[in-house]
Amino acid sequence: MLMRGGTSRGPFFAAEDLPDDPALRDAVLAAVMGSPTGRQIDGLGGGTTVTSKVAVVGPSTHPDSDVDYLFAQIDPVWGTVDTKPTCGNMLVGVGPFAIETGLVKADKPTTSLVVRNVNTGSFIDVACCTPGGELTYDGDCAIDGVDGTAAPVAMRFRGIEGSVTGSMLPTGCAIETIAAGGIEVEATLIDVAMPMVMVRAADLDRTGHEAPTELDGDAEFMATMEAIRLEAGQRMGLGDVSRSVVPKFGLLSAAREGGTITSRYFTPTQCHPAHAVSGGICAAAATTLPGTVAASLVDGAELIDIQIEHPSGSLEVALRTDRRDGDVRVVSGGVTRTARKIMSGTVYVPAEVWSG
Repeated sequence: MLMRGGTSRGPFFAAEDLPDDPALRDAVLAAVMGSPTGRQIDGLGGGTTVTSKVAVVGPSTHPDSDVDYLFAQIDPVWGTVDTKPTCGNMLVGVGPFAIETGLVKADKPTTSLVVRNVNTGSFIDVACCTPGGELTYDGDCAIDGVDGTAAPVAMRFRGIEGSVTGSMLPTGCAIETIAAGGIEVEATLIDVAMPMVMVRAADLDRTGHEAPTELDGDAEFMATMEAIRLEAGQRMGLGDVSRSVVPKFGLLSAAREGGTITSRYFTPTQCHPAHAVSGGICAAAATTLPGTVAASLVDGAELIDIQIEHPSGSLEVALRTDRRDGDVRVVSGGVTRTARKIMSGTVYVPAEVWSG
């Protein structure tokens, strides 16, 4: 089933329909998307990181959740299949897909379910609109980066500290200096819903308000960013991340449109045209932690509802924290997004993929 989830798009598969062997499964998914060719002309991918994503959904093997969700990022440039991170935008489609396929029975007027993200082991509370016990995609909820309106899907992310590295601040530092790409720059290495390295735009001689195409076309900036990201990956215990999409890179600056902070989010080979949900939660969390790059760009007030300004508008994150003795813990992050079923059918995989 091809679905839009938030500001992303990709095929959703029932787990039982894919091979059990991870290597074969990944080869099949890459072929489905048309990778490794950058345009993905031979598959369902759209040639961009936000249109080269896959969701795999099945009955949960955990007693505290209803369905399991595995996310795969197929990079259109590298052709790699990365299941280390999660994707909060694709997650928006998991609840509707589970209802569509009978994994979850619709209730009235909303259907609530708990999704376990297999990638990170975190749990997400999801509420879908099901008036009269029927799933609907129609509604008056608008999100920046998507035309029109649709039915809201409310999500609350729990257990998101140390999603991949096991620690909110993997190096134990709120801020540190990274020497890479011929420069030294202050950075925050943080893992809340998504491992990220965050840098002030001004420290890279940028405003942080550039259009994604401008940043993508800036070869010098992209090379410097990647050098910083590679060093951050080593420090975060992720090893050689030259062919991994984590950590993601956040170029931060002060808000201009009444929001909390501005972020240019890299996926990592392209600047996101809007913003990732998981990355938005991570950036929101960073604004609340004293000493971080993000905290240096906000007014210092205790933040709850955080607006992340991005190239297409803004993303609102309802952050819940626990503050004790000067220590800040992130309890949960909530967002409201929309989804749409685009089509359902059969996708054909070349025979050599199965034999190989």
